[in-house]
Amino acid sequence: MDIRHTFGNNLKHYRTQANMSQAALAVKMGIDRAHVSAMERGQQNVTIVTLWHVAQALDVEPAALLENRRESQNVVNK
Repeated sequence: MDIRHTFGNNLKHYRTQANMSQAALAVKMGIDRAHVSAMERGQQNVTIVTLWHVAQALDVEPAALLENRRESQNVVNK
């Protein structure tokens, strides 16, 4: 899985965990909802600044948005 899809999956995970819609996240970040959707689908190259803003809006560490959670879960399950 490439980094854009990893980021997108993590973005969706943390957004839904926060009970936040794409529209609500977009408003909080000052961007269009379609941009959030494209990021979640791995169709956007995200800048470091955007990464920071997403992390702040979701109250997570920026690194959490880049982690391959499937690998982390596999390590825990072993």
